[in-house]
Order: sequence, then structure tokens, then C-alpha cells
Amino acid sequence: MSRLHRGARFASRLLLAAGLLALGYAAYVVDDARAYQEIERQRFEQARQTTSEPPPVADGDAIGEIQISRLGLDAIVVEGDSPAILQRAVGHLAGSGLPGESGNVVLAGHRDTFFRPLRRVRSGDVITLKTRHGDFDYRVESTAVVSPDDVDVLQPTGGRTLILVTCYPFSYLGSAPDRFIVRAREITASR
Repeated sequence: MSRLHRGARFASRLLLAAGLLALGYAAYVVDDARAYQEIERQRFEQARQTTSEPPPVADGDAIGEIQISRLGLDAIVVEGDSPAILQRAVGHLAGSGLPGESGNVVLAGHRDTFFRPLRRVRSGDVITLKTRHGDFDYRVESTAVVSPDDVDVLQPTGGRTLILVTCYPFSYLGSAPDRFIVRAREITASR
């Protein structure tokens, strides 16, 4: 066997091992997020059934659940937007409003996990945010694609607004160059 042939065989085995490791890691990330969602969903449902006043929200605490029935989107919302949080849940941007308060509720999620269905969102879709304080329905008014440094889209608009943020384009490999923004207005609240 020639030296070149042995080198090619070694390289192919090395690439195969790297590919298997990458697939294993991807499977771990997906499974970890799924398990986290299930555990937090159970905790959230138990917390919703208690009548005591909830403690102040801290980074990493589950604050609710987002649902868009038409898109099949259903995910736990957690306070914060760190990479660790966004790997396992939809994040609520600290400093933005909470459901039921005036101002903007801003939620962020990865385009290749929880917010993947947003590629099919359209005006008129209903988004439900379930919290310990009740359920809040929002109707999608608009979508936009903006640059990552365009924070004007997050500015208060008056009233009760929900803003969803994810990377764009949805099919982009790597760090996407733009942000996809969904703006929705509160239509009902049941407490």
C-alpha cells in the first residue's frame, strides 16, 4: 500500500469520526432542548395552578409559553437571552415589558430551532402567550427584515405589543446577516 493511499485512508477515517462527532453533538443539543422544554412545561403548568403571588423573575426562570397554533409553534419562554438560554428555550429580553403590561414584550429565538416556523407567519396569525398571570393573545400586524444593529424596531410603540426576533434568512448557514421581526398587537387577555 502506497504512502499516499495510507494517508487518504487515514484522512477519510478522521473525517468520518469528525462527522459522527458532529452528528452526535447535534443530537445531544436537540435532545437536551426537548428534555428541558418538557421539564419546564411541567413546572410552568404546576406554577400556573398555584394561587400564591409569583416571585420576581430572575435570569433563567420560565415566565411563560408561546404558541402559534397555525404554525405548530409551542415553546417555553425563559427570562434572558444568553446563548445557553436560547439553545433551550425562547428568551425574553430583560428590560422589555412582560405580558399584561404596557409596552413591548420582546422575545428572541433561534431560527433553526424554536422560531423556525416563523418563516410561514403572516398578518392576522394569532400568537398566545400563557403566563402565571393569564393568557394573552396577540394578532400579527407586520413582519420586517432589518440589520442586526437596527434596534429602533424594539422601541416602545404605545399600547401592548409583542415583538419576536430571530435571525434571517432562515435557510442561511452560519451566522445570519439580518434579523426577522414579527410585530403583533394584544387583542385579548384572560386572567
